[in-house]
Amino acid sequence: MSLPNLNTQGSLFGSVGMAAPGLFSETDRYQLFARKIWPLLAGKRRELESCYSATNGRAAIEPVVLLGVLVLQFLERAPDRQAADMVRYHLGWKLALNLELGDRGFHHSTLSVFRDRLEKSKQGRLAFDAVLGGLQDHGLVPKRGRQRLDSTHVLGMVARLSSLECVRETLRLALEELAPLLPETERPDFWTLYWERYVESKLDYRSPEAVLKQKLSLAGEDVRLLLRWLEPLPAAMRSGRQVELLRRVFAEHYTIEADAKITPVKVHATGVVQNPHDPEAQWSAKGKGKSRKEWVGYKVQVAESIGPEPQSKSEPERNFLTSVVTQSGTESDDAGLPATLQAQRQSGLETPAELYVDGAYVSAAELAQAKKEGRELIGPAQPSGSKATGYRIEEFDICVEERRAICPAGRENTQCSRLEEKQSGKVSYRFEWSTHCHQCPLKEQCVGADQNHRTLAVGEHHTLLQERRREQATESFRQRMRVRNGIEGAQSELVRGHGMRRARYRGKSRLDVQLQFTAAACNVKRWLRVLAWEAKKALQATAGMIGQTVEA
Repeated sequence: MSLPNLNTQGSLFGSVGMAAPGLFSETDRYQLFARKIWPLLAGKRRELESCYSATNGRAAIEPVVLLGVLVLQFLERAPDRQAADMVRYHLGWKLALNLELGDRGFHHSTLSVFRDRLEKSKQGRLAFDAVLGGLQDHGLVPKRGRQRLDSTHVLGMVARLSSLECVRETLRLALEELAPLLPETERPDFWTLYWERYVESKLDYRSPEAVLKQKLSLAGEDVRLLLRWLEPLPAAMRSGRQVELLRRVFAEHYTIEADAKITPVKVHATGVVQNPHDPEAQWSAKGKGKSRKEWVGYKVQVAESIGPEPQSKSEPERNFLTSVVTQSGTESDDAGLPATLQAQRQSGLETPAELYVDGAYVSAAELAQAKKEGRELIGPAQPSGSKATGYRIEEFDICVEERRAICPAGRENTQCSRLEEKQSGKVSYRFEWSTHCHQCPLKEQCVGADQNHRTLAVGEHHTLLQERRREQATESFRQRMRVRNGIEGAQSELVRGHGMRRARYRGKSRLDVQLQFTAAACNVKRWLRVLAWEAKKALQATAGMIGQTVEA
């Protein structure tokens, strides 16, 4: 599609601002959106042009307008149909989007097509980066400041299926994919049976457990027969999307014994397909006991800047989201930290001088990397693994650099060995007390029954980890960590105010587009509050000056 010429001014009598200048006050959100946010989105016109063809097809709807509509849509939690109606009938939206009074808008399906364009061209971050860049230019987000980071889960737009449900549904999708490609004369003998069994029929899940197990084994045999029949066929048939997914599901849910018998897998590995309608949505769990959460979906890393404390109760906070990173449900927070820093660099931010996190992000390697880069990673370190007998590593005073360790009895180690794994290159140090433990009064409390003397192994950056564990026990550290709690409020705002908890779309890349617009809308809302407060203060100051002039 070719693009129209972008009109950034509006006609003299056709625009809302020109036709009704007194309709919106100086502190109105749509007026502020038109003045501050719209120019930022219009500045991304060149990047949006890469999603279109300059010479092919009919003229497209202005992409900057669609970008602004998506921001307003996520700002006000409007579905596509409602958003299209708001563009057509709502004067505030017309003002914010620099539209003429008589603009008839567009069909609601245009928004879905536009989101697909952004996803395929990898421009899903465009609106978020535009708003974040504006915040940096106005001094509201420093390039290198204080930030806080935490993750939360996102429920996928699919249900969690049992093994039998997953296999049967995947087989149904594969059959429906193959049906248009196979003439009736070339279909195998079992085709009619399979079609009736998996496409036209539904399984009664109230059946006894023995019956369901039998059907699971039967489904595995049917899948194997279908895949074998497809092997000599052309690539267009045997390499379709649903057929490839069927191969993966079969490999994940069944094992083939030496006698060629198929056995359903009892314990699934991490990363198996939970639902064929969104293979990227993974099962994950977090927490223990009553606080344990299980879900099928994804994770998102949310980072937020820490602004100055408000001087009055009426003044809004100046904390803004600096990045949102979409992860698979099984990925760890440890992997989310470098991904977050990389995303911020792509947005023009430098590595934060202070980053407040919880214990899931703190490790010896991350502390060493932060020290090397001249920044602070502030968060509690996780305790070492507990042992049924023996003192924990925290009870020892260890200095890896000097290869010296003092045990709880006050004895120094007799040996220290440097160990390096060949494949990973990971370095660790093993400390031993070979001669001190025999006559030590603490031997029964420290040395295991199957050991002659105490040994312990630590990483090469254990000294930093030990310092953090001692530091986090102080009151000053606890006071300093209080600013991290604000990220919980940011996540609550995203979940309750913008619907971040549930995915609107299937697939990780589409979900990432949703989360980027969610974060952009949250930043716009916060910025509009600051702008409205500043405009109100300016009006009050002007009124005060006029009052003083009248009295004089």
